[in-house]
Amino acid sequence: SGGNAAACHAQIYTMGALLRHGSEAQKRTYLPEIAAGRLRLQSMAVTEPEAGSDTSRITTFARKVDDGYLVNGQKVFTSRVQHSDLLLLLARTARAEDVPGKTDGMSLFLVDLRQARSAIEVRPIETMVNHETNALFITDLHLSDDALVGEEGNGFRHVLDGLNAERILIASESIGDARWFVDRSVAYAGERVVFGRPIGANQAVQFPIARAFMHAQAASLVRWQAATLFDAGASCGAEANTAKLLASEAAWEAAEMAMTTHGGSGMAVEAGIERKFREARLYLVAPVTNNLVTTYVAEHVLGLPRSYGTGGST
Repeated sequence: SGGNAAACHAQIYTMGALLRHGSEAQKRTYLPEIAAGRLRLQSMAVTEPEAGSDTSRITTFARKVDDGYLVNGQKVFTSRVQHSDLLLLLARTARAEDVPGKTDGMSLFLVDLRQARSAIEVRPIETMVNHETNALFITDLHLSDDALVGEEGNGFRHVLDGLNAERILIASESIGDARWFVDRSVAYAGERVVFGRPIGANQAVQFPIARAFMHAQAASLVRWQAATLFDAGASCGAEANTAKLLASEAAWEAAEMAMTTHGGSGMAVEAGIERKFREARLYLVAPVTNNLVTTYVAEHVLGLPRSYGTGGST
């Protein structure tokens, strides 16, 4: 349809951590209401201004107090929080220097935004696409003990369950975008007549369309492989990341192709190409940049030395 699915996918992947690691009481309280559409869990706050893709560097801290936790810190690029009742929040419960592993000491919390009130200041971030995202400023947010999801100090691992699902969903959206660009371009190339023949009769026009179609089909196969593994509860980090990279690149290739195929008409707002063109660009860098996907595969799949961080180039 050419619509933007970002507004729909969040409640799917944010559920992973709650489904797999939430307490029975949390599941009984929230899952039926979410399933009935009376409660929205659309948002996850992980990224911070000084941490970015290196989640181990987050500094938002949840200090243990007698009746729960007191949270202070800042988050950025927290999407859909203005349209959510609940928020999954990743915060440190132990300082990085006090734990053996760099991703240890982080905990995941389920925050009821309706009760948080002024403890969370939401500042919208304007973007080039139709995507609602925000900066959060958290000041003395009090959370009860039962807001903790899973084990204290193990929150990063709990979040990963949702992130693999997110990559598979982003891949699916990108494949849909690519196919939309291809369909629109096929129709336009068949109808647009220049110098007495449809422009689609020219190899310079039809070859890029055909290549975009084939690359989207290839990405789709890896996407289904990742989804099958995820549904089976098997390890799927390599497949989910690979699907995200291939699909986002296929979508961007198709976007470039569609803009070129439509020529000046592609710049017209009424054609819809320029809007989708801007939206497709996002997934080359979010929710994880394709450069980091590539380094993940190089290190964790192929066994090559780590190429960034301590002892490596950046």
